[in-house]
Parts: sequence; structure tokens; C-alpha cells
Amino acid sequence: MNPTIRQLLDTADLLVGDDGEPVDTSAAGTAAPASAAVLTATTASRCRGAAFALRAALESAVTARLTAHGAPRTIREGSMRGALLWLRCCAEAGTARRARAVWSRLCLGCHYHQYEIGPTEDQVRAWRTEVAAVITLLAP
Repeated sequence: MNPTIRQLLDTADLLVGDDGEPVDTSAAGTAAPASAAVLTATTASRCRGAAFALRAALESAVTARLTAHGAPRTIREGSMRGALLWLRCCAEAGTARRARAVWSRLCLGCHYHQYEIGPTEDQVRAWRTEVAAVITLLAP
């Protein structure tokens, strides 16, 4: 797992932390502890931010897998829908389906609509678990 993906997963963990306090990441060799702005954000905005971080981590892992298998540049740098279709050639069918499913759920969680309630902390934690599992499966 590359450092960017690890930092994105840590960011998601920080945003949906149980106590809302910044996580001390200095021992893990990642970014500096979070600013006070994280503590003042609403639960809904923290959950949506965590969904964004998880989606970015998943997209980075998919792109890394496609790069490792020599996928064309237009696929790697194009839409994620196309990349997820191409992923079927580079990973097991079940892994590609899981990646597509969790990516679709994260996309819904990232979009703001006035008439919808955003993702809950439990949903984001479940997505976090699934994203971590898919990233592990996609690792070379």
C-alpha cells in the first residue's frame, strides 16, 4: 500500500473517530495531527469528508493496479467507470465487483442533496472496512 493511500485511510479514520479528537499520527510516520477545524465540523460533514477520502484511496489503488498491469494511459487517466470495467482484466472478477460496488456507494455518500440525509458514521465505518479489504486484494 502506497503512502498516499495509507494517509487517505488515516484521514477517514480521523474524521469518523469515536471521540472526535485528533489522532496522533506522528508515531506512525504520517501527516501531522489534525487541526482544530476537524473538531468543529458537524458529524454529517465529517462523514461526507471521510467518504471522499475513502473514494480517493480506492481510486488510487485501482489506478495503481491498472498501471502495474500495463493498462493504457487513457484508461488510467479517464473516468473511474472505465477504469473499473478494465479492472476485470487485471484482477479477479469478485474483487472487481467489490471495488465497483463500494465505489458506487461511496459516490452516493459523497454527493450532497438537500432532501437526503448524508452517510452515517456506521455506513462510513462499513465502507472503510470494505475499502481496506479491496485495497489489500488489489495490492501487487
